[in-house]
Amino acid sequence: MTGFTVSLVLVVAAAGLLRWRRPAWYWLTFGVTLATLRVLVRYASVMDACGLTVPPSRWRLALARAANRPAPESRPPRILRLRPTRTGLVLRLKLRPGQDAFDVAAASDRLRHSFSMYGVTSRELRSGVVEVRMTGYDVLKRVQMPATTDTRPMRVPVALRQDGSVHYRDYRVIPHALTLGATESGKSVYQRNLVAGLAPMDVALVGIDCKQGVELFPLARRFTALADNPDTAAELLDALVGRMGEIYQLIRAEQRITADVPDAEIAADIWDLPDDIRPTPVVVLVDEVAELALFATKDEEKRRDRIITALVRLAQLGRAAGIYLEICGQRFGSELGKGITMLRAQLTGRTAHRVNDEASANMAFGDISPDAVLAAIQIPAEMRGIAIAADSTGGWHRIRAPHTSLRQAANICNRHAHRTPELPELAPFRPALTGTPAALVPLSKAAPATA
Repeated sequence: MTGFTVSLVLVVAAAGLLRWRRPAWYWLTFGVTLATLRVLVRYASVMDACGLTVPPSRWRLALARAANRPAPESRPPRILRLRPTRTGLVLRLKLRPGQDAFDVAAASDRLRHSFSMYGVTSRELRSGVVEVRMTGYDVLKRVQMPATTDTRPMRVPVALRQDGSVHYRDYRVIPHALTLGATESGKSVYQRNLVAGLAPMDVALVGIDCKQGVELFPLARRFTALADNPDTAAELLDALVGRMGEIYQLIRAEQRITADVPDAEIAADIWDLPDDIRPTPVVVLVDEVAELALFATKDEEKRRDRIITALVRLAQLGRAAGIYLEICGQRFGSELGKGITMLRAQLTGRTAHRVNDEASANMAFGDISPDAVLAAIQIPAEMRGIAIAADSTGGWHRIRAPHTSLRQAANICNRHAHRTPELPELAPFRPALTGTPAALVPLSKAAPATA
């Protein structure tokens, strides 16, 4: 008896230590079994307490009265499948007549408390079937991406969602996106994960970094073109607009619209072209868009209008030509001048890290989802990397990208430098891969001056 007691104490102590120090390990060893039993045992009573049951039908009541039996109880949604995952449980429910998927979504917070889970989200799979995803611990506290992800051409896993699933940046589905975030909010880490995910793919990367290139130039070996000032950025964007026109001429020439060609074979974008003549897709990353929109003189205003016009044209017409925009900034509103709101309307994907005011969150999600605005302004300052991702459908998720240092991202880009395509239109903007010149003046008082 003493040996059994000691073993039980050791097991409980080990479980408590794992839950404190390694919640993922605790979930895989103890948590998943306890949570499954808890859900199955409490299911009927929890659904009744949360108002997710329906009263018995008339024929059941009539049958009970005819048989002189007690009235049947209210029925909860039927469990179709209960599947454990590495971060939680996935519960697939068949709704009863009269129930709606919104009822389950509205009760998600009560389900979280009742089942003692960390988070509960729901989504409708089809008519009458709802999937409830439960997480057993805070998966965003220490992000660990799955070993295998569903990667496809132009589809990059960049972050982990709060429900434990992987958040993908799919350029074929959402061609253009906007990323907002205050200083030290994790915006740069998100961008590094994006570049690191695109590096192994057959895609041309074009960067505009007006902070003298401190963010993107360390990754220069994988970039086809880079600009570190607004003047070069204006010329680079004009070159991209010219390339877009040439690609449309190629698509037009290859459409072959004749009576004997089926509609499915008529080309409308680069992905309908044969592989041997398909142009290389281009992803344009703008690190700080406000630097392109601000001006102080008349000449700078003309340059600014030229840049914004080129960005709007690429956002409106670039998708079929395989040119995708990834625009980052701290703020993105009408105070940046004319054309900004027109550009924002074309950016379907929205990601907002911690922002300093509600107006910044409204810039990202005000025209999409009020709930996403509220979630964005509630991100704590100490949780760098937490972001709200949404799109034009109104759905949103809380995500966090795994921490990737600039050195790690540079190593990945250097490893895949041979995949950097040579595009004739962008050849003048190819970054020079030379050593860093010595500073002419000391960077601090303690630094010795160089000769």
